[in-house]
Amino acid sequence: MHWTTTRHALLFLGAVCLLAAPAMAALGGDAATVTEDVSRLKAQLRVTSKQGYEIHELQGESGSVVREFVSSTGKVFGVAWNGPVLPDMRQVLGNYHARLAAATNANRRPQGPLVINAGDFVLYSGGHMRAYTGRAYVPQMLPEGVSPDAIR
Repeated sequence: MHWTTTRHALLFLGAVCLLAAPAMAALGGDAATVTEDVSRLKAQLRVTSKQGYEIHELQGESGSVVREFVSSTGKVFGVAWNGPVLPDMRQVLGNYHARLAAATNANRRPQGPLVINAGDFVLYSGGHMRAYTGRAYVPQMLPEGVSPDAIR
């Protein structure tokens, strides 16, 4: 009986933590939540305008940086990250997180970078403890004239 009560309490706590997680302007989503992201993550925001898109760079207190690549229509077509701590991939990738989860569960090398090139979703994630790096993008959402190499 004690184990069941403890298990239910842990499940409830896990659900509350997931619901309380900060909302990121996730891949494929709207950039309207960036201001909220800055506040919740206690991050510094720097916006750089490029031809046909903007880069919203959020630097958190941990030293990690997340860059959100936003088209002129306000959609996040790419994300990149680097730093000593991995970002919350569920938040960064949004609906594409399931693809990451499936790839990490599939047969892959236990070491080395994770590479997913599914045609409609591309992800590279690598590094090691205290030095993580990665990027993900949706090729169909890239603004005209923007190369995938711009997502860094």
